[in-house]
Amino acid sequence: MSKHLYAFDARTATDHFPGIGRYAFHLARALDALLRDDERLAVLYAPSPSAWKLAVCPNEWRAASCVPVSASPFSLSQQWRLPRLLHTLGAHVYHSTYYLMPYRPGRPTILTVYDVIPLRFPATVSRRARLLFRLTLALALRAADAVLCISKATARDVQALFSVPEERIHVTPLAADAYFRPVASQEREVLVNRLGLPERYVLYVGSNKPHKNLERLVRAWALVCPDDATLVIAGPWLPAHSAPRALAARLGLDGRQVRFLGPVPERDLPALYSGALGFVFPSLYEGFGLPVLEAMACGTPVACSRAGSLPEVAGEAALYFDPTDVTDIASAVQSLLEDENVRASLRSKGLARAAHFTWEHTASQTLTAYRQLAAL
Repeated sequence: MSKHLYAFDARTATDHFPGIGRYAFHLARALDALLRDDERLAVLYAPSPSAWKLAVCPNEWRAASCVPVSASPFSLSQQWRLPRLLHTLGAHVYHSTYYLMPYRPGRPTILTVYDVIPLRFPATVSRRARLLFRLTLALALRAADAVLCISKATARDVQALFSVPEERIHVTPLAADAYFRPVASQEREVLVNRLGLPERYVLYVGSNKPHKNLERLVRAWALVCPDDATLVIAGPWLPAHSAPRALAARLGLDGRQVRFLGPVPERDLPALYSGALGFVFPSLYEGFGLPVLEAMACGTPVACSRAGSLPEVAGEAALYFDPTDVTDIASAVQSLLEDENVRASLRSKGLARAAHFTWEHTASQTLTAYRQLAAL
């Protein structure tokens, strides 16, 4: 029986691409579980010290094989090496998980787009980086026969900014990893003690990039200013965007009222989410907003902005606020702190909402796009 081969470009599964890498790894694994007997998956990966161990347990792959690729997404040589490899493999479909890719792959091509933040928030990057992003994404979209967008919000942006026809776009939402679940109180207490956190805290997880809107969150916390709770801000900290911490220091909040944890190991996140009174996410724009889903999956009540994709991710399971209105953010935070009935309702709704998002569902939608291109 003739087998159809899908080439899945997972070269982004390295430390350099933490978010995209997680998408590539979990989607590859979910795709492998759903392939039919007449389908195979070739997982292209970068054999480097920072690469995730896609091939550590090859026996776990049911219908996939790992193919090393020496050309990185940043190398010019991928423009000829990847098409040659796809030809050698006999790939029926090529799926790129990043917009830096071969722009003439010579095979029916699918591209995943996560967001267009450099274009929606141009102040977050240099003019040169913005122009390069627009050019390379335009080239990638022109090469793609189908485009996977991780939310309807991203799909709308891709259509508006690059005139991609709606019929070429598939919306394939993300999912929280399976280990994001409510954590027992003893495990939560161990983490809280290790990190020196108070018993009562409200949590934010994410970067400190300007569109994350942390300055307004700090100002909102200053308005609420509870004596018995702390705002905990966790996630990668970019020195170029240090204004939120400087603001907290000027307001006399840094340390006791507001704690900046920096990066937290992924294995600690479920306990960190589960121990929080609530999770607050004030972002001005998100391509998806995975931390919101992770918090819900851990049973943590969520308050978030109405911006970007967040309403389609959280549905009716979140307390919403206007991210440009400090008073509105403060009101939502105060509800999380003071109203146990609100927390209980959001906790229940959030768990149910998170259960709707699974990697199996994402893989099923992705396979539909593969099969359409392969004319199966």
